[in-house]
Amino acid sequence: MSATTAVPTTAGRRPMRGLGALTASEARLFLRDVGSVVFAVLFPALLVVGVGYALPGMRDPIEGMGAPWDGHLAIQLYIPIALSLAVATVALSTLPTQIVTARELGVLRRISTTPMRPQGVLIAQVVVNLGVLVLASLLALVAAALAFGLPAPQSPAVAALAFLVGAAATAGVGLLIAALVRKASAAGGIGMMVYFPMLFFAGMWTPGPLMPDTVAAIAQFTPLGALSQALTAAWFTGEFPALQLVVMVAYIVVLYPLAAKLFRWQ
Repeated sequence: MSATTAVPTTAGRRPMRGLGALTASEARLFLRDVGSVVFAVLFPALLVVGVGYALPGMRDPIEGMGAPWDGHLAIQLYIPIALSLAVATVALSTLPTQIVTARELGVLRRISTTPMRPQGVLIAQVVVNLGVLVLASLLALVAAALAFGLPAPQSPAVAALAFLVGAAATAGVGLLIAALVRKASAAGGIGMMVYFPMLFFAGMWTPGPLMPDTVAAIAQFTPLGALSQALTAAWFTGEFPALQLVVMVAYIVVLYPLAAKLFRWQ
C-alpha cells in the first residue's frame, strides 16, 4: 500500500462510531487556532459595517428600481452576499486547510487506526465549521440590524433552508480540495483561487438586481451564486428558489461521496 492510499476498511467499520467524540475533538482543535476563529467569525460582520459606512450612498434608500427594491437601503441588498461571504470564508479557506493540516501532522493517520471511516471525518469537520458559520452569520445579521435596520426576510423558513443547504454545498467544494491536496499551504492557496470567483458570482461587486442577466444565469449554477440568489429571493421577493435549491443539493450529492472516495489518511 502506498503512503497516499486510503487505509482499507474492515467489515466491522461503522462511519458513525465515535463521531461525537471526534467532533468534540475537532472543535477543540479549531478553537486553538485563534487567527482562524477571529477571521471566520468576525469578518462578515466587519464587512457589512465597513461597506455600509465607507461607501457613499450605501445608506440611502433605493429609488427607481421598482418593487421590491425601492425603499430599501442599498446596504441591505448586501445581506445575502455577507452571508454567502461567511459561508465561503469557512468552507473554502478554513475547512480544507484544517483537514490537510491534520493529515500533515499525522492526526488522520492515528484516526485511521480506529473504526472511523472517511465519511465520519468529513462529517465531523463539516459540523464544526457549520457551527462557526452559524455564529459568524448571526453576528453579521445583528451588526446589520443594529447599524442599518435590517428588515426581516419575507420567507424566514426558506432563508434558513437555503442557508443550510448552500453552506453544505459550498463545504463540499472545500472537502474536495482537502481530499486532493497534499499540503496545507496549497490547500489555502487553491481555496483562495476558488474563493474570489465564487464571490463574484455571489454578487460581491454586482449585488442582487444589479447583476447582469447573463452573469446571473451562470451564477445560479454555482454553489455560492445559487445560495446568494436563494437568500435574496427569500429575503426580498418571497419567491421560492426551486432551481437554486436543486443546484445546491446536486453539489452535495456529487461532491460528498467523491470527496470521501478520494480521501487519504496520510
